[in-house]
Amino acid sequence: MLNKIIIEDLRIYAFHGVMPQERKTGAYFIINAELETDFTSAMKTDDLEGTVSYADVYEIIKREMATSSKLLEHVGGRIIHSLFDELPSISAIRLRLMKENPPMGADLKGAGIEIYVEKQRYYK
Repeated sequence: MLNKIIIEDLRIYAFHGVMPQERKTGAYFIINAELETDFTSAMKTDDLEGTVSYADVYEIIKREMATSSKLLEHVGGRIIHSLFDELPSISAIRLRLMKENPPMGADLKGAGIEIYVEKQRYYK
């Protein structure tokens, strides 16, 4: 059975960007995550031990977002790595990380990355 834990439109202020000013002043970032896991047990037992706590997912994302990076690819990679390492029942992750109103001279809502990784391929 394919089940997903979903974090939708998490908004975090952080200090990422290629330009030094971006890492100094910061910006808002929007994070969406879909974590594939088997929570069949939780469906039957109503026990948190049978699933992935989205509060734990949030804390991992928040912690990794607090470490400044030049590239969103690097931030996304750290988030993926920490989620797999700390929540071993996750089998795949789709992560979308967007920077609101990036300083690139364009009129747009945001720009960012999306990563999809299956655990079995990540640890190859």
